Amino acid sequence: MTEYIPPTLDWVREQVELYENSGGTEGTTLRETGLPCIVVTHVGNKTGAMRKIPVMRVKVENSYVLIGSYGGRPKNPVWVYNLRANPDVEIRDKTELFKMRVREVSNDQERERLWDAGAKAYPPYNDYQAKTSRQIPVFIAEPA
Repeated sequence: MTEYIPPTLDWVREQVELYENSGGTEGTTLRETGLPCIVVTHVGNKTGAMRKIPVMRVKVENSYVLIGSYGGRPKNPVWVYNLRANPDVEIRDKTELFKMRVREVSNDQERERLWDAGAKAYPPYNDYQAKTSRQIPVFIAEPA
């Protein structure tokens, strides 16, 4: 069995624990926003360990959009590198679990469409992009 390394930030770890320990009946909204979130289980690119992160719930058809905003910081969140290296993930959306495969979106039209869906679900994404010089990564998680 793969080792699990919990998130280092207290609030992130607490969010994941509440979501997971309740079987997806609690902790399904991000605490500072009150907006729906999902938990993405993925593999660390350096550790090979299981990692879990809560991200905004942006569903498009039967797929999920994952936006690596990191609040507009200059660097990507670590999970971006994990997904690039290990695209097979599990997504918990409330009480449902889905095996999915992610890909980073590079096509401009597809990226714009998915970014717009993300910004509609969580408008601060546009502010985050405005305050950083990096292009915020956009991933799509599709059924495996």
